[in-house]
Amino acid sequence: METDQYLEVFLDESREHLQAVNDNILELEKKPDDLNLVNEIFRSAHTLKGMSATMGYEDIASLTHKMENVLDQIRNNKLTVTTEVIDIIFQAIEYLEDMVDAISEGKDGKKDVSTLVHRLELVEKGETISASDAALEVASTIEPQEALQLELDEFQMTIIEQAKEQNVFGYQLTVRLSQDSILKGARAFMVFEALEKTGEIVKTSPAVEEIEEGDFDQEFTLIFLSKETAEAIKTPLYKISEVENVSISTLIFEQKEQVQEKAAEATNELSPQPEKASIESKSNHATKTIRVNLERIDDLLNLFEEVVIDRSRLEVISEGINNPDLLETVEHMGRVSSDMQSLILAMRMVQIEQVFNRFPRMIRGLARDLDKKINLEIIGAETELDRTVIDEIGDPLVHLIRNSVDHGIEMPEERKRAGKPEEGKIILRAFHSGNHVFIEIEDDGAGINRNKVEAKAIEKGIITAEHAETLSDDEVAQLILSSGFSTADHISNISGRGVGLDVVKSKIESLSGQISIETEEGKGSIFSIQLPLTLSIISTLLVKVEQETYAIPLSSIIETVLLEESEIMTAHGQKVMDFRGHVIPLVSLSEVFQVPSVEKNKSKHEAIVIVKKGEKLTGLIVDSFLGQKEVVLKSLGFYLRDVFAISGATILGDGEVALIIDPNALIK
Repeated sequence: METDQYLEVFLDESREHLQAVNDNILELEKKPDDLNLVNEIFRSAHTLKGMSATMGYEDIASLTHKMENVLDQIRNNKLTVTTEVIDIIFQAIEYLEDMVDAISEGKDGKKDVSTLVHRLELVEKGETISASDAALEVASTIEPQEALQLELDEFQMTIIEQAKEQNVFGYQLTVRLSQDSILKGARAFMVFEALEKTGEIVKTSPAVEEIEEGDFDQEFTLIFLSKETAEAIKTPLYKISEVENVSISTLIFEQKEQVQEKAAEATNELSPQPEKASIESKSNHATKTIRVNLERIDDLLNLFEEVVIDRSRLEVISEGINNPDLLETVEHMGRVSSDMQSLILAMRMVQIEQVFNRFPRMIRGLARDLDKKINLEIIGAETELDRTVIDEIGDPLVHLIRNSVDHGIEMPEERKRAGKPEEGKIILRAFHSGNHVFIEIEDDGAGINRNKVEAKAIEKGIITAEHAETLSDDEVAQLILSSGFSTADHISNISGRGVGLDVVKSKIESLSGQISIETEEGKGSIFSIQLPLTLSIISTLLVKVEQETYAIPLSSIIETVLLEESEIMTAHGQKVMDFRGHVIPLVSLSEVFQVPSVEKNKSKHEAIVIVKKGEKLTGLIVDSFLGQKEVVLKSLGFYLRDVFAISGATILGDGEVALIIDPNALIK
């Protein structure tokens, strides 16, 4: 049977079913007695098994079949949902995501699943999994040049799997001492001392205490992480007296986090993400869907931008000619082109849920590794963002969430001593504000220790002691985004090597975004990311400031008001107004942009545009309102990209260039 024509449908539906299994498994862990969830998971696994068998992907079919057996035992009340069962199903999901991802890259989708199938069979029979089984599994997933001889626990496995994120290599070393060695323990200690100068020892065989007491034959084995080459590691060891031979092999491994991220990014291909439905409705959906290359949508959008500019020009011309037929035709063209615009932009918009849905499983794993209790709350997952930004924002969010888990949330005992609940909370929030999307990662942890950050920044020469005294707590917190900055007391598999947050900042800035930090020691922190929607066509209110025209995005505007001079008050040297019982600051656009003033008749009223950013409001003082207009957002180019409070420019119907204001930069 020729299956190539069905490959895209298979990939899309496989990712959809895997995500459904992932989401339902997380729910099942919270509600282990909910058989409806088990049935949902079983149906998704059963469908995936059937599809993969039809397409000829036997490893996927074999693994899902065994996973199906475990689920069948649960729904027939022959097996209880335990942490061990949840762990093994998650492991199977990771394998399946890996294989589906490989197929999407043109590979055969084969993977050695025998060890995992064996573990599923043990779970199905209600047997426990031995440490040797876990060690065997590490050997199959890490794929070393030389098979691992050591049994590793879950924490050690995680360290090895994630080390490459920091550009650290994994090695297995076997050190043999000469037969006439008398002080074996002392020589072994010297080996450890030499190794720890260049890396980290993860595991030894026999145990470290036995080795240092000389309680071993002539050789011992260890797993070692380092950024150095194998040759650079071996050379100093041979200088130690009585070291006869050092055997070293490189561990070639793939990080679990990378596998999860690649699989989650792959789900971005589904735009917009379909809702859960029956097998029949999915089949019907597939026949009504076509896949269009993103570049074609970009080309279509660029062409439509020109149509919008010409439409504005026609509106100006028709008003001048005042021909009823022409006016009616231009008005109809405006309505049709607005509908076209909405459709084109909707093609590029993707719910941010497709990035967020990877994090519950990640938080679960990190919390277990660190012996912490953490609850993740997601708000605003339905917020839509341009596809090009969605593709890039995943990695920075992973870094920030891992940072909140490791540095932010305290250990349960510490939280109890501080009068907090044992379970920490992380809130992942997304919302629109103007032509931007804000993503916030908030935790109720320890906050950022000002003294610690300040001391580290001074030590690294980032700021001087005198400068530090002038900074606010939030400004000091921003210093943790500096390159190579880390306040970790020890290096772990999650953080502490001083890489991560500076990379996050660089990535967000490359997307024309910004990151800010609010923190309160002992209460928690909020990392806020501001990203442009990158929508090329936006609805705006045109305003006049002296002789210049500006466009303010309608999505940021609450309302417009006319104030008498007597209604404008002053507080702490700042102009303010009373808006529905709240005092809000006023900002004059002519002062912000230093617009040259011209003589004119003084108006008795001030025109105010009330804009919002989240819960914050500010009034922008302008000279007059010109009306609403849909405009094409054009970049100011490389040399003008950092102009304060300006997000771009547009060409109006009369040929005039108007600057588009970024209200978020003006809100105080």
